[in-house]
Amino acid sequence: MSVLFQPLAQRSLTLRNRLVVSPMCQYSARDGVPGDWHLVHLGSRAVGGAAAVVAEATAVSPEGRISPDDTGLWNDAQAAAWEPVAAFVRAQGAIPAVQLAHAGRKASTHAPWRGRGAVPEAEGGWTVVAPSALAFDATYPQPQALDDAGIAKVVDDFRQAARRALAAGFEIAEVHAAHGYLLHQFLSPLANRRDDGYGGGFDGRVRLLLEVIAAVREAWPERLPLWVRLSATDWVDGGWDVDQSVELARRLAPLGVDLIDVSSGGLDAGQRIEVGPGYQVPFARRIRAEAGVATGAVGLIETAQQAEAVVAAGDADLVLAGRVFLRDPYFAAHAAQALGIEPPTPPQYLRGW
Repeated sequence: MSVLFQPLAQRSLTLRNRLVVSPMCQYSARDGVPGDWHLVHLGSRAVGGAAAVVAEATAVSPEGRISPDDTGLWNDAQAAAWEPVAAFVRAQGAIPAVQLAHAGRKASTHAPWRGRGAVPEAEGGWTVVAPSALAFDATYPQPQALDDAGIAKVVDDFRQAARRALAAGFEIAEVHAAHGYLLHQFLSPLANRRDDGYGGGFDGRVRLLLEVIAAVREAWPERLPLWVRLSATDWVDGGWDVDQSVELARRLAPLGVDLIDVSSGGLDAGQRIEVGPGYQVPFARRIRAEAGVATGAVGLIETAQQAEAVVAAGDADLVLAGRVFLRDPYFAAHAAQALGIEPPTPPQYLRGW
């Protein structure tokens, strides 16, 4: 019996298996509003058998977008546009999820296929914010350090976005605190040089994320799961590391976080990542074992056998996959077939299997 294709209960929900589509930016929205591309992109992965489909990093405010082409949940029109997407995903037996995000100093940049670095204000760019006035690198915008009012706005923006996500029909909310975006910037001493209550030692640097989680959990119903994506390490000496990630996870669980989605990197342009198949799995294993919270493993897990091994070994509770789902929307169904399990397939497609 495949462990990967056993259901997983989280609060009132049951994921039909342990394969989840990672949030992947599509840079295809207008004014933060998702469109037909998002319906087809996310819906096809639900048809393909994934247990949950996580919509891309969705900005909680206009200044929180990575690019002018990002989706958002800072107004009701955006929430209304997400409704048919979430409804279609749910109708296919998958759980609709969304990643709530603020890009911080990595905001106001070009979509990857349009170039690199800052988008000028004349072309739709904007002033970016960060814990400290330190740019990601020379090609990125120079940020303004957030003051107390700005920090309070960030917390409330996440709270309001969570309310809109619920209204749109999403059933899992994931707070993005990884990949060098704003909440990760506050966590890492490489980006956070503050000397107030939101900087300095570990307690100060994790404070904003803890406040955001409390605000989101207040807006997000008790019956629905809340996830957090963390970069377990910056891959830079003196930066955020797995020891701090374990301690942070211990503090997140009592606040109502149900799963840590464990990634890494993205904070510092000087990172040196030791990439290989399943290279981030040990981070998920350690957080799960030492913090006592469910984890998701992600990163070059691209075969059914790999994913099965991760869950069977107890390294993580589920596997999130990105690029392989871009290449194959039906990866979950193909993985089931490879493991000798009946594929999770809608009746319209049964004759094809």
